[in-house]
Amino acid sequence: MKTIPTTHKILVMTCLSAVIGLAGCQPEDATEKAEKKIEAASELADKTIDKSHKAADNQIKGIEKSLDENAEQAKDTIDQSTDNSKEMLEKSEDNVDNVSEQAEEKVEQIKDDAEKKLDDIKAATPVVKPEVTGENLDDSMITLKVKTAIMGEALLNASHINVDTVNGVVKLSGTVDSEKNIVIATKAANSQKGVSAVQSDLTVDIKNK
Repeated sequence: MKTIPTTHKILVMTCLSAVIGLAGCQPEDATEKAEKKIEAASELADKTIDKSHKAADNQIKGIEKSLDENAEQAKDTIDQSTDNSKEMLEKSEDNVDNVSEQAEEKVEQIKDDAEKKLDDIKAATPVVKPEVTGENLDDSMITLKVKTAIMGEALLNASHINVDTVNGVVKLSGTVDSEKNIVIATKAANSQKGVSAVQSDLTVDIKNK
């Protein structure tokens, strides 16, 4: 229920008081006129009050509409800011992922390049075999030692013996003047260090018998 403003009440009371005062001083016709004036004043007061109420209602509605519009604009602004923030965050995350992937690719590329260079270095580096020492003598050294041992045997001076050595295996070929000298030559070769086996292809030269 709407409340009538105090100023309007005062206006109505003043009008009524003036009319009543006039009515008390006038005859019956004057009273009738006064009543009409009171009714007119009352109607005027009601109209004035209604106009004031309507004006107040319009002002309130305008204020409410303005508040609603401002609230809607504020909401739209907040939503837009939120969307912009989300978009920027997503772009930042995408950039971080891209940088991470690029870094991983570079690491893999560096690793592959390093492995390739290492393989190239290995391929270009000659393999140096260690020198054979001790019991595992070089084949050429074994051949020399076997020939020296055979030449040191007096019974083999007239023989024609060839010596070849492959991986420590000594092969004797040529001619001797007896079966006994084959045994002597084989024994002389087999007694040298580094000889793993002796293969004899010696034959007896019958002409020398």
